[in-house]
Amino acid sequence: MTGLFTQAQTKVGTIDAEYILANMPEMSSVEQGMQTYSATLQSQMEGNVKKYDSLIAAYKTNSATFTEEQLQSKQQEIMGIENDLKTFKQKATVMMQMKRSELTQPLYEKIDAAMKEVIAAQKYTQIINSSTNSLAYADPKFDITDAVLSKLGITVKEAE
Repeated sequence: MTGLFTQAQTKVGTIDAEYILANMPEMSSVEQGMQTYSATLQSQMEGNVKKYDSLIAAYKTNSATFTEEQLQSKQQEIMGIENDLKTFKQKATVMMQMKRSELTQPLYEKIDAAMKEVIAAQKYTQIINSSTNSLAYADPKFDITDAVLSKLGITVKEAE
C-alpha cells in the first residue's frame, strides 16, 4: 500500500540538456568564441614552434664554435622549449574545455530556469538528464525537453 502511495506522489521526467543546448541560437556565438580562442592558442603554439626551430637551426649552425658550457646551455634551452611545447599541447585541451564551459554556462543557466518553470507547471518530482547516458529507459511521454525548448522560444527544425 505504501508503495502505491509513494508511486502516486512521484512524477519522474527526462530532459536532454545537450540537445536543447545544441539548438539554442546562442550556440553560434559560442562556436565563434571557441574558434577565436582556438586560433589564439594555435598562434601561441606556432610562435613557440618558430622559436624552437630557430634555436635548433642556430645550434646546428654554431655548435662547432660553442664551448662545452655554451653547448650544454643551448641544449638545456632547447630541451626546455621542447618541454614547454609538450606542456602547452596538454594544457591547450584543458583550456579549450574550460573556455567552452565558460561560454556555455549562461546557456545552461537559461535552460535550468526554463526547466524549473516546466517542472513547477507540470508538477514533476524528479527529472533525469538523459544526455548523460546514465539512463536505461525513459518513456518519451515524460521527456520535458520539448517543453523547455518551447519555454525558451526555440523551434527545432525536424530532420528530413
